[in-house]
Amino acid sequence: MVSKLTDRPLWGGDWGPGARFLVVLASAIVVVAGLKAGAPILLPLAIALFLAILSLPVMLWLQRRGIPAPVAILVALLVDLGVFGGVVLLASGSVVQFQATLPQYVGYFDLRFEGWLGWLEMQGIPARDYISAEMVSTQAILSLVQGMFGRVATFLSTTLIVFLLLIFMLAEASIFPRKFRAALGEEQGDLGRFSKITGEVLDYLVVKTLISLATGITIGIWALIMGLDFPILLGVIGFLLKYVPTIGGVIAAVPAVLLALLREETVGLAIVVAIGYLVIEVVFGSILEPHIMGRRLGLSTLVVILSLMFWAWVWGPIGALLAVPLTMVVRIMIGNTRDLRWMAILLDKELPAQVVTGPPTIGPKEGA
Repeated sequence: MVSKLTDRPLWGGDWGPGARFLVVLASAIVVVAGLKAGAPILLPLAIALFLAILSLPVMLWLQRRGIPAPVAILVALLVDLGVFGGVVLLASGSVVQFQATLPQYVGYFDLRFEGWLGWLEMQGIPARDYISAEMVSTQAILSLVQGMFGRVATFLSTTLIVFLLLIFMLAEASIFPRKFRAALGEEQGDLGRFSKITGEVLDYLVVKTLISLATGITIGIWALIMGLDFPILLGVIGFLLKYVPTIGGVIAAVPAVLLALLREETVGLAIVVAIGYLVIEVVFGSILEPHIMGRRLGLSTLVVILSLMFWAWVWGPIGALLAVPLTMVVRIMIGNTRDLRWMAILLDKELPAQVVTGPPTIGPKEGA
């Protein structure tokens, strides 16, 4: 297509930076609108894709040992069902108990809140002049918590769709590399780049899931030792929020610290619980995870927060849980694309080594 005014092609390299920016911005708006509008379809698809990536090592391991592909897919699916069903069964009892005792804890909160205001008054701080019990709506807190559980329960109703998609994805996984090879040809460099991307995504999701699982188990044991109610539920929350680096551990500690504050009149138990969460986060989040994954798979804290806000707005609470894995997958993909690598550098937690150290200084040649 040719412009009548300039006799130059409307599509191509003749566009200026401003025009290209506007086209990219308009395209991004269209994509985001499509993601939000297609949430009922895209969200189960994204979860099924993550489960398929996590199940792929099990299926391939069975196939390498001579197990037929249908049997390997069935075994991998049964493993996923066993893990998912076990987590749901363990957490469901705690959720039911929590919902039954939530009004009681709301009453504890009202009592403790009045006690905290009285303590501040005894210290000479006129807290009641600025804060009152009416400012904190316990009914709103009750509705918020119950609404969150309701949305999670509603999403669990789509589990059948997720596992159906998972079956078809695993069935296609064994022949998709051959399709990709046939489409691109052996001589294409895209085949090697595709293998590198899928390998890095698989490594990230597997390691992150194992670290999150270990963190959740440790948090559950710590809550049990501290005598907190709902240790299994606290462990599940810790497991899910470990997918969110940096701030996930802080958010996961809030319910446990609140339970400790509501249970005891003093803050001693809450401080001990918070210290335990801090130690767990340091061990798993700051020592083990960077050591296993390497610094190359880090995300900037600002990027983490922005991704949480974005995916929570697009796909709700489940989108917030998937925010960092989705962003990390995007970061891995653009990091292996030459013309988009600059975006991966912006998403990274640290500068590349060549930027930190700087290029070597080239002196004048001898004899010049």
